[in-house]
Amino acid sequence: MAKICPLFSGSSGNCTYIAHKGVNLLIDAGMPYKSIAQALESIGADIEKIDAVAVTHEHSDHIKGLNTLIKRTGAKLIASKETYNTLVSNKYISADIPLFELKDSKADLGEIEVIRFATSHDCEGSSGYSLNLSNGQKISVCTDTGIVTKEIETALSGSDAVLMESNHDVDMLNRGPYPPALKLRILSDKGHLSNVSCAVQLTKLLNSGTTRFILGHLSKNNNMPALALSCSKAALLDIGAERNIDYILSVAKPENNGVTAI
Repeated sequence: MAKICPLFSGSSGNCTYIAHKGVNLLIDAGMPYKSIAQALESIGADIEKIDAVAVTHEHSDHIKGLNTLIKRTGAKLIASKETYNTLVSNKYISADIPLFELKDSKADLGEIEVIRFATSHDCEGSSGYSLNLSNGQKISVCTDTGIVTKEIETALSGSDAVLMESNHDVDMLNRGPYPPALKLRILSDKGHLSNVSCAVQLTKLLNSGTTRFILGHLSKNNNMPALALSCSKAALLDIGAERNIDYILSVAKPENNGVTAI
């Protein structure tokens, strides 16, 4: 049985654990090494057994513990070439850490095939990932994108479980204390998905067969779990779908999330 667990999700740091038949993968490593190790231990996993880390992009809340983790565990590094070059050139990771080469945007980890797709964020080479499991199931993680492109829709379609960004409530953001330039960045096509944008995507995903949703990367200052949850539930109810009957929906907390089995 496959497992997905957002160890950390939000403004302070992001790291998602996925395991299947002995293969252990992290999407991002945006907290210190010790914090990630403790979070894994709390769910019965071992950081020393991490096989690979797939990095979405180079912002600090996604790579804070990356260099130490790779150095200590020997885990493979998966990323776009643009992200990798930025990580090395800015000395976020040691230059001697190799990039696990993607072939046709795919990385074969045995029981898990990792497929990279491009996201729309304010950095070169930002990525989301879909994971094809050896039992025929599919898990996808899509955060840090201002819009859902056709490429993203195609990549997510047919997933059994999706962790989807539901970053902000537009009214909270517009009324909040952020400077105008930052608000425009978040609202732009290269920013973050709002609750409404996320909810719209969930309806499409449900129609393509996805039944397990995790809302992630919620803004600490511009969102609340109840708002994100109610927005998605309302959109899904509009197409006749009821929570815990037609689908399972949860909101990732900033840390200490439980394991979702699929």
